[in-house]
Amino acid sequence: MIAVIAASLFLVLSAILIIAVLKLSAQLGQRLDSMNQCLQSANSSISQSLGNATSIFGSVQKALGSLQESNRQIIDISKDIASLQELLRAPKLRGQIGETMLENLLDQVLPKGHFRTQHRFKTGEAVDAVIVLGERLVPVDAKFSLENFVKMAETTDEAQKQTFRKKFAQDIKNRVDEIASKYILPAENTYDFALMYIPAENVYYEVTINEDLFSYCIQRHVIPVSPNTFYAYLQVICLGLKGFKIEENAKQILKNLSMLSIEMQKFREDFELVGKHIQNANTKYEDSQRRLDRFSDKLVSIQDKKQIEP
Repeated sequence: MIAVIAASLFLVLSAILIIAVLKLSAQLGQRLDSMNQCLQSANSSISQSLGNATSIFGSVQKALGSLQESNRQIIDISKDIASLQELLRAPKLRGQIGETMLENLLDQVLPKGHFRTQHRFKTGEAVDAVIVLGERLVPVDAKFSLENFVKMAETTDEAQKQTFRKKFAQDIKNRVDEIASKYILPAENTYDFALMYIPAENVYYEVTINEDLFSYCIQRHVIPVSPNTFYAYLQVICLGLKGFKIEENAKQILKNLSMLSIEMQKFREDFELVGKHIQNANTKYEDSQRRLDRFSDKLVSIQDKKQIEP
């Protein structure tokens, strides 16, 4: 009897255990399915992230390529600037560059015939350009004093900077004296001033901020100009040239009016003379008419007398 009970209990426990195992298996399957879905979702996210990372990496690589090309261009430009600086170290070539810039600016702004380049005076000196204003000339000479200016700009020692600044100021004064003595020649129809064209704005700025140096220029009747300020001066000159043109046209109109007045006076005299001739002819005609009438009356009277006589 006990054995039967034990066997029954064993069967019941086995059934319970089997049911528990089945439930556990079902739950484990569900968990495995959930884990599989999570893994698939994670794989999809990872794949998408890798794709985005690849795209970003490609964009970064392309940007790095563009940056590398920009760096190469910057290096080339730096080499060109270095080459230009080497060219500007030669005073003769630097002067030729200044003359070319001056000539191009004049050609772009002023009308033809109102400026000349390499104008030679009777003294044998040749100025870079002259501007023709009316019957007189404005001398313009390009000066590019650069050596001591570059040294002044590059040095960090304040004492050396002041030394180079004084040397630069003396260079400018020498150029001013040269222009004043060679090109301001009122005897050769120039105005009593000249323009000193400085092709570099920074050099021009250094000249104008130095009060003593700028005053020296004005005392010598030499006006420093840069590309920007010279362009403004030329625009003002263009307005003046238009004024000259209007004045010339007005003079021509007055001259034509004077000529018309003379011609009108001549015509009036001729017209009055013709009128006198006509008036005289009319008077003669009337006199002749009266004489004819008197002659006709006498003739009729004689005829009447002959008819009355026997």
